[in-house]
Formats: sequence, C-alpha cells, structure tokens
Amino acid sequence: MSVMLQKLNNIRSLRAMARDFSIDVLEEMLGKVRIVTEEKRNEEQFAAQQRAEQQEKINTWLELMQADGISPEELADMKAALVTTPKKRATRPAKYQFTDFNGEVKTWTGQGRTPKPIAQAMAEGKSLNDFLI
Repeated sequence: MSVMLQKLNNIRSLRAMARDFSIDVLEEMLGKVRIVTEEKRNEEQFAAQQRAEQQEKINTWLELMQADGISPEELADMKAALVTTPKKRATRPAKYQFTDFNGEVKTWTGQGRTPKPIAQAMAEGKSLNDFLI
C-alpha cells in the first residue's frame, strides 16, 4: 500500500490529518468516498453476476453433452487431436554457387536478396546462369 492509503486506513493518522480540514471539507471527502465505494461495490456485483451467468452456461452445456453421452474428457481429447502444430517448410536446396570477397565458396537458393558477389558480377555483364550448381 502507498503511504497515503496507510494513513487513510489508520484511525489515528486519519484523525491527525482531519485536524487540518474544516467540517465542510471532511463531509465533501466523505461523500466522494461513499460514491467511490458504491461504484466499486457495483463493479464487484456485476463481475460476480457475469461469473454466475458463465457458470450457468457451462453447466447447461455439460448437461446437454452428458445427455448425448459425451464426457468432458472425450471433448478435451478431441480438441487435443484437432490441434496440430504447424509444419515447417522444408529448406530449399541451393541453386547457385559463388565465391565471396574472402575467397570462400558459398551457395544461394535464389530466394531473398541477391548476394553482393553475384550482384556485382551481374552488373559486370555475367548471367545468373553462370552461377548454377
């Protein structure tokens, strides 16, 4: 809790703070605290009502499933069977081979950005077919 909340939650600290305020200001604060408290109470009641409605729907579906002879475990097993992991695409085989600026022989699949040594050679007049494996 913050220091302010600790002081507001402690009666002795609250009395000490109240000495600096007039009755009118304290009553105005009290009214605001009551408004905030009522709003919080309404929010909690709404959330509880939503949870109760959801639980009622779940119970209804469970009863319908059991009437049809389906157990929740069977449904969970079916869901697990339907969920598949996405398959990774197989890596493409290299189509082109070139020597980089360091003298190392490297390969390129033809996908993505053209390697600089190939791009430079093509700018000098070579064909991409010159680099085929």
